Formats: sequence, structure tokens, C-alpha cells
Amino acid sequence: MLGFQSAKRLTFAVAAAAMLLALPTVADAQSTGSVQIRVASAGLVIGSASGTGTLRFKRRTYPLSVGGLSAGTIGVATADFVGTASNLRAASDIVGTYSVAGGGLTVGGGASAVTLQNSNGVVLNLRGRQAGLKATLGFGGVEIRMR
Repeated sequence: MLGFQSAKRLTFAVAAAAMLLALPTVADAQSTGSVQIRVASAGLVIGSASGTGTLRFKRRTYPLSVGGLSAGTIGVATADFVGTASNLRAASDIVGTYSVAGGGLTVGGGASAVTLQNSNGVVLNLRGRQAGLKATLGFGGVEIRMR
């Protein structure tokens, strides 16, 4: 049977081990990059978007092109997003199609946030500002390519 001091030490050791396991590892840090994207979109029922961006990953910068189509969009808007791309093994993992579903309204401008995932398992967490007049209620896809 454990005494009070032994039980206390064991509890401390288990808590310390749990905290160490929860810390991000070097591999986790290397699997995340930073992303900047600027997009312009327009639509009347069917909308399209195009833009450019950059991925900063392992001390290198990669230029990106962004394009997409959506259903249920009316209006014109521009948006600047910044955020992270996680689960990257290589910079090229960011390439792919990201599905988008939901709705939104931009009148003049406002803040926006979105989380997207592609078939490579890359997760984009983006936040930014939109400007223009646009209403969206539907679905679409965003394709990211390396330039």
C-alpha cells in the first residue's frame, strides 16, 4: 500500500508526464505553415473566385493560386485571409480541393473565419476581412495550386 508521500509523488510524476506528452513536438511544429490569401469573388446564383497567396513552410515561401466555384452566391467581394495550414508533410500537400458549405452576408465589410480540409488531410484555419456586397447560402469548392 502506498503512503501519502508516495501517492503524492506518483500523482506528480503522472501529471508531469501528461504535460510533457501534451507539448507540441518538433515534428508538430514542422507540420504547420502560415498562409496568406487574397481572393476576389463575384456571382449571380453561380459564383466564382480567384486569388493568390503564399505558404510559408520550413523557412521557405511558396506562391499559391486560388480558384473556386460556388452555388447560391449573389454579389461582389474581396477578402484577405491569414492563418495556418496544419498536417503538412511537404509543402505540396496544400495543393487540392477544399469543400465549403454554409452561408454568409457581407455588406461593406466585416470579419470572417473559416476552417477547410483537403483530401491530403491539410487543415486550413483562416481569418480575415471581407469588403463588398455579397450574400451566400449554398456550397462550393476552393482549389489551391502552387504557382
